[in-house]
Amino acid sequence: MLRNLLILVAVGTLLSGCASSHSGGVQVVDRNSSASQRQPVTSGQYRVQRGDTLYSIAYRYGWDWKALAARNGIAPPYMIRVGQVIRFGDGSSSRPVVASSPTVSTPVATTPGRPSAPVQTAPTQTTTRPSAPVVTTPATTPIEPVQRSAAGWAWPASGAIIGRFSSNGSLNKGIDIAGELGQPVLAASGGTVVYAGSGLRGYGELVIIKHSDTYVSAYGHNRRLLVREGQQVKVGQQIAEMGSTGTDRVKLHFEIRRQGKPVDPMQYLPRR
Repeated sequence: MLRNLLILVAVGTLLSGCASSHSGGVQVVDRNSSASQRQPVTSGQYRVQRGDTLYSIAYRYGWDWKALAARNGIAPPYMIRVGQVIRFGDGSSSRPVVASSPTVSTPVATTPGRPSAPVQTAPTQTTTRPSAPVVTTPATTPIEPVQRSAAGWAWPASGAIIGRFSSNGSLNKGIDIAGELGQPVLAASGGTVVYAGSGLRGYGELVIIKHSDTYVSAYGHNRRLLVREGQQVKVGQQIAEMGSTGTDRVKLHFEIRRQGKPVDPMQYLPRR
């Protein structure tokens, strides 16, 4: 009897975990804008992993990249190295270093499947990688004629708006645009690609463009990325193909961040 009870408890726990995981997979936008995106993480620290940039770390934990650089004494050209510790607090925190934790409100756990930095003993640990490449090259993808707002922004894709911005806690920190698989995703404004990859969980294949010291924009769930970090792009230039990576349907998740904080893209884009 006791054995049967223990089996039932174990099965119930497993099903609960699966249900939680499934919910997280469907509500990708909620994960993108978790408590860690509501305000900057101000305690704990993060150990740089291979493929990280200062921009991607700042974006992940709700920081303005300049403020995070200043907090950690990182000077231009803002180079970081694998194994380097990035602190979010004032240095007095006793919380443990994490290897990677892109979706939690505070950096206290590692991402499953990725080795923690202390285990990495290859010589590449000391290889530096620029977060903001000094030498940029122009992208060669097509540039489409687009309508721009008074602020200089253009729509990143055509299609119906299926998710709108909300400043409320766990809700959408951008907009979701429906479309067709492979549909062009365009740069909403000119700038430099500072991130292109799938390292930020919940965004799928993601592009982040730095437009100025104040603004960056993000384009998530792409099928294929057509630009790489360090490339300069112009407004209306194709940067990706729309897809469904990291989500449950074909769509573009688009965000604009001002000094690291999400703002409503509809306030910047031209009226349709």
